[in-house]
Amino acid sequence: MVILLLVTVLALLGMPLFAVIAVAALSGYWRNGLDPALAAMEFVRIGELPILVALPLFTFAGVVLAHSEAPRRLVDLTRSALGWMPGGLALLALVLCSLMTAFTGASGITVVALGSLLLPALVQGGYPQRFSLGMVTAGSSLGVLFAPSLPLILYAVVAQQVAPRAAIGVDQLFLAGLLPGLLMLVLLAGWAVWVRRGQPPDSAPRPSLAGTLRDNLWELPLPIVVLGGIYSGWLLVVEAAVVTAAWVLVTLVLVRREIPLSRLPGIITEAMVLVAAILVVLGMSMASTNVMIDAGVPQRLFEWIEPRIDSRLLFLLLINVMLLVAGMILDIFAALVILAPLIIPVALAFGVDPVHLGVIFLANLQIGYCTPPVGINLFLASHRFDKDILTVYRATLPFLGLLLIALVVITWWPALSLALPGLLGDR
Repeated sequence: MVILLLVTVLALLGMPLFAVIAVAALSGYWRNGLDPALAAMEFVRIGELPILVALPLFTFAGVVLAHSEAPRRLVDLTRSALGWMPGGLALLALVLCSLMTAFTGASGITVVALGSLLLPALVQGGYPQRFSLGMVTAGSSLGVLFAPSLPLILYAVVAQQVAPRAAIGVDQLFLAGLLPGLLMLVLLAGWAVWVRRGQPPDSAPRPSLAGTLRDNLWELPLPIVVLGGIYSGWLLVVEAAVVTAAWVLVTLVLVRREIPLSRLPGIITEAMVLVAAILVVLGMSMASTNVMIDAGVPQRLFEWIEPRIDSRLLFLLLINVMLLVAGMILDIFAALVILAPLIIPVALAFGVDPVHLGVIFLANLQIGYCTPPVGINLFLASHRFDKDILTVYRATLPFLGLLLIALVVITWWPALSLALPGLLGDR
């Protein structure tokens, strides 16, 4: 109790998250009579995981894309291809947001990089200002469930350490997240089409389709090659990461020359600082997890919950509420490494499939990005578009309601997550 109080005080005083977790882990080692130096072994252990090679490569590719002109070219392509169709612009805007978040792993980058392009385009296309603001804010959270999302990879890494017998693979999670992610995308797109019904198509001048296709010639094959390779089994996750990083580097730096070589060191530093932060938190979290497992914390937590919750669905409902709150106040990576080691063993004891649990986990955390009162996307949108936070709340609520409906379906219908892995014999 003293350690918990100390850790809470340190967190409230603004100590970095990795340091707070480190204090908790080292205190646990000391109380159990173990050498605190053993905590360093966790960094060696996670460093031996081949899948971790994909993290810096995908992160680097996402940051390079965000710094390039690729978002603007994709918006132009969207307007020229589907600007004529009622709801077409909104549909493609949601797809673009999903792809950007999937490749960068952070919806905040999507709000900043794509939001300033998509919001004026949607308003010009005839959508109300409030609707456009809400769609860009909520739509930027989409993509966490699509390959090659970094949170999906990170959940697999944590799950492999906490529950090695469950044999959870990243390829299984990539397949499992596809249909739930599409469900969220379709619900938001359907609402956008319904709002635009009966209205004439966007009459603003649009760039020619041939011209925008030519402008996007280098970017369009990338998601097809990478996602098609992963979902078909032709590419392993690490191989897909190598292809993505090499493709982005060659096309944007060497061919298009949108990013001068002089800027490349700064971009690499930005990407690797993000990766380093994830790995430091992950390493200390794994050290803390070992202490909790040795002390039987997950087992005691299950023994406390079991008499009070006798239904797996009720347990999942409780998990949903907890994760939505966590998604509001914590970064998705921090929430994963802190909560997943505690929740996964208890969920397994309740008979929840760990792959299905991963989809539930990430669906909740991505919705938390845009959940009032403190969802991070809400404040980013308020700052980026110069709108007061209450206006952003009101604009986002209809989309949040649709995402929560999708979350209920994802939670109570495990087959939606497990069908594709099952078809390929992975589950």
